[in-house]
Amino acid sequence: MTIPQPFRPSIPDARTLPEIFSARVALTPQAVAYRQFDRAANEWFDWTWREMRDEVERWRKALGKEQLAPGARVATIMKHGVDYIAVDQAALSLGLVIVPLHATDNPGNVGYIVHDCGASILVIDSADYWTRLAPEVGAGTDLKRVVILSHEGPGRQRSNETDARAVAASEWLALAATNVAPEVYVSPEMLATIVYTSGTTGRPKGVMLSQANVVSNVLAVLQCVAPNGEDLFLSFLPISHTFERTAGYYLPIASGSTVAFARSSALLSEDLRTIRPTVLISVPRIYERFRLHIEEKVAKGGAFRQAIFTLAERLGWRQFLVTQCDASVQLSVAERFVWIFLDRFVAAKIRAEFGGRLRIAVAGGAPLPESASKCFLAMGVNIVQGYGMTETAPVVSVNRSERNDPATVGEVISGVEVRIGDNDELLVKGPNVMLGYWRRAEETRRVLEPDGWLHTGDQARFDKGRLKIKGRLKDIIVTSTGEKISPSDLEQAIAVDVLFEQAMVIGEQRPFIAALAVLNRAEVEREAKALGLVGEMNDILASDAFRAFVLKRIERAVAQFPKYATPRKVWLTVDPWTVGAGLMTPTLKLKRLAIEMAFDREITSLYSR
Repeated sequence: MTIPQPFRPSIPDARTLPEIFSARVALTPQAVAYRQFDRAANEWFDWTWREMRDEVERWRKALGKEQLAPGARVATIMKHGVDYIAVDQAALSLGLVIVPLHATDNPGNVGYIVHDCGASILVIDSADYWTRLAPEVGAGTDLKRVVILSHEGPGRQRSNETDARAVAASEWLALAATNVAPEVYVSPEMLATIVYTSGTTGRPKGVMLSQANVVSNVLAVLQCVAPNGEDLFLSFLPISHTFERTAGYYLPIASGSTVAFARSSALLSEDLRTIRPTVLISVPRIYERFRLHIEEKVAKGGAFRQAIFTLAERLGWRQFLVTQCDASVQLSVAERFVWIFLDRFVAAKIRAEFGGRLRIAVAGGAPLPESASKCFLAMGVNIVQGYGMTETAPVVSVNRSERNDPATVGEVISGVEVRIGDNDELLVKGPNVMLGYWRRAEETRRVLEPDGWLHTGDQARFDKGRLKIKGRLKDIIVTSTGEKISPSDLEQAIAVDVLFEQAMVIGEQRPFIAALAVLNRAEVEREAKALGLVGEMNDILASDAFRAFVLKRIERAVAQFPKYATPRKVWLTVDPWTVGAGLMTPTLKLKRLAIEMAFDREITSLYSR
């Protein structure tokens, strides 16, 4: 039997997530770990690492009292915040397996996951949500305890009276206050988490990640992004999102950085100006919205302001290339003087939208349009894009600030190997590659080779030592005329236009490409007025004149694609596709099959006319 060696408080030597947390507490106990807004007091409060250790211990005692064996699953449906950190760290330190669920997911999907993973404990934000979820979970499961953080809302009495498993977190923690939490040896090989993938075409699969999988990824990313104890992260993505979990939660613990939890998406702009973060982790859609907001403001300023902004973008991009040591670009003396003016009066205002102190902004989880990257880089917003997937814990590659090419997803991180396989498929091997899919041996065998190579399903190529993602192997539309089109590339190009909130293109085994689009209501009203169209919204959207106008906007947006890829017909709505309706995944990816089924009649009409 191997006797575990005592762990020294050193981040590089950490082998498990509990060791990273313990090392951080030992190294900087009085430093600020988290900043959270208290709605009752209407102010921000700080938590030190020592205070976080005490909070984690409260949850360790309560979880320990449930007498769960290491490996038992703890499912969480919680907003990001101090409570989430405490639950997660407490469970991990006891050798329990965290199953992070999305708070925006529909109860049917959540109920399926609770059953599938065999969760023993469920920690949930509200009693009201548990009331809706309880029928989906049912009584005949492994679920032993439901811990409810807030009992506000109409579900309070119903959930407690009908299900003895449900208990208020405050009562549950108080009853265990005198308990002594068991000491559990957590090894690197132990399962740390089961993260359910989005399930764009069917039921989600549980990705099994070990302690070593996640820790190796955290330590490798630490070398690339290099945050430190002076950095302040602003967290607004759900921690159930693997990208945020690794880069926005575990990474700051390893680096000793402070994390401030944004209040909500609606207050994000205000929080950026208040918190003034130095590091921002986000999905591309957030950056795209900022860019569209900027472009709207510029457009309202008239032709002169637009010309100044265009000049700032052009010169700013050249200035960025100079900082990247691009020998082919040199600024003249006149350009340098003009840039000093433009940087102060144009670019600095863009940076102020992010708080004015942003050192690095990381984009991941989906492709970031190159045009958006170039815009921000030109304005001095240091945005870097990476690539990864849940199955790789998740980071595979990332651009470095000093070697940043927005047309690529950067260089492969330390310890990870990649190669290009058949059909240009990217294969990945390394300590971050998952153990497999939970209770799905056959599906695991389909993507994970016996020698450890993972089939990503993404097509890629190398570009000067950096990875460039070309598209998905399976997400290819083949029309009845044999043309092949990547729908995600088209949809990304369309969504850049402020008129479009969401877009999905179709055309598999059909004679041409068509599109379904959710439009911005305010933009529709403005454009309809300009076109002289009046009437009810649905009538405007269904009119030939407005559809022709939208098709021209789409044609402009996809001008760089082959002519056969341009959608010829379009169906329009202003009602968004939502997670609750089953049309989007919790990570906001299109559920293509579900959307096609929901709008089967509309799609049929597009191809029958």
